[in-house]
Amino acid sequence: MNGDTSPMSLSPVAAARRYDGDELVAYDRQHLWHPYAGSLGDAPLFPVVSAEGVRLRLADGRELVDGMASWWSAIHGYNHPVLNAAVRSQVDRMAHVMFGGLTHPPAVELARRLVELTPEPLQRVFLADSGSVSVEVALKMALQFQQARGQRGRTRLVTVRGGYHGDTFGAMSVCDPVGGMHQLWSGVLPEHLFAPLPPAGFTKPLADADTADLAELLAKHRDEVAAVVLEPVVQGAGGMRFYPPAYLRRVRELCDEFGVLLIADEIATGFGRSGELFACDHAGIAPDIMCLGKALTGGYMTMAATLCTEEIAETISRAHGAFMHGPTFMGNPLAAAVATASVDLLVSGPWRERVAGLAEGLEAGLAPARGLPGVADVRVLGAIGVIELDDPVDMAVVQPAFVERGVWVRPFGKLLYVMPPYVMTAEDLATVTSAMVDVVANVHVPRG
Repeated sequence: MNGDTSPMSLSPVAAARRYDGDELVAYDRQHLWHPYAGSLGDAPLFPVVSAEGVRLRLADGRELVDGMASWWSAIHGYNHPVLNAAVRSQVDRMAHVMFGGLTHPPAVELARRLVELTPEPLQRVFLADSGSVSVEVALKMALQFQQARGQRGRTRLVTVRGGYHGDTFGAMSVCDPVGGMHQLWSGVLPEHLFAPLPPAGFTKPLADADTADLAELLAKHRDEVAAVVLEPVVQGAGGMRFYPPAYLRRVRELCDEFGVLLIADEIATGFGRSGELFACDHAGIAPDIMCLGKALTGGYMTMAATLCTEEIAETISRAHGAFMHGPTFMGNPLAAAVATASVDLLVSGPWRERVAGLAEGLEAGLAPARGLPGVADVRVLGAIGVIELDDPVDMAVVQPAFVERGVWVRPFGKLLYVMPPYVMTAEDLATVTSAMVDVVANVHVPRG
């Protein structure tokens, strides 16, 4: 209908402008489903209408300093002119084309960057849809590789407690089965092998006992294990734990000793978050397979990558002719173009100094929380700051308390943590950390 200006006739963006915040939230509660949330509750919900730099603007005009970088992905902040230009330029050429039998410059250029930046043995790039899918791809690569080399009995995976690798079925099967988010699927998921938690503390000296159980597990199941999969140095959504790089070096040695592959899930840690470009760099090791995601596109689009050695790629291809995976939107040109722009923006800038500055600000800003009742630990590594509490937070109370203080922090479990954009100023970071300390001191009331 010509001239129709009803909300249903407008583009989604234009239509959203016609709703006030209450209308947005009301319709959302009736029809949308949010991550790790039910459909019947009334958990706090805040409508965002725009984002710029490190700030989110709500429908009521309030602005929040974003300490989460949109689940750790928007490392350059929001609405960045370089990334905007990359998207605009690519969308005029080609938003998408199937990757089966075709290739295109954005995919080739992104692969070139990733091969150049990651450890030398990683030469083959599989472009996936999301972090969880990149883990699925990694697990399938490891299993198909073992089949291809005649090791058909190697169908199990080894990992460590406290890990988190995603929400798809293969990824869930290597998440912590007790303290993780996927206990509901116990008995349905494949049963893999779990070693104890890595020793806590990035600077903790490694003792022989710290890896004894893992070594025993690999020795006992030496003919069953295809790969060890873990998050290097930083365990993310499973608990925001840091462990010593020496542990990762020992895992690499054990994998070599028992002839199993090492899969490094760098989805959360890749692209500078821990203070090195990749967390594996802290240990000076190269995995056989590496998963990347989150910050890959600077938070603009969903895309991930799984990299592997040429030996894995050639062994699978010689034996089976093909690796059996292929998403519809694999190698999406729009996502690949903005990913390349994001990677170039990162490595051409002072990312290391920025992350070091964030680490210094987090240490100073969160230090007062160490003396507060109900605080179990305060820890910082790179651009990651964590206040671990004795008791779980009450999200219905704590989340609005952060918004009232002009800050977006999304706690979970017993953790108040931040992973800010790298471009955050010292002043904005101080706003975030002071809000965290204030919420712990005055809003989160410990039991007792």
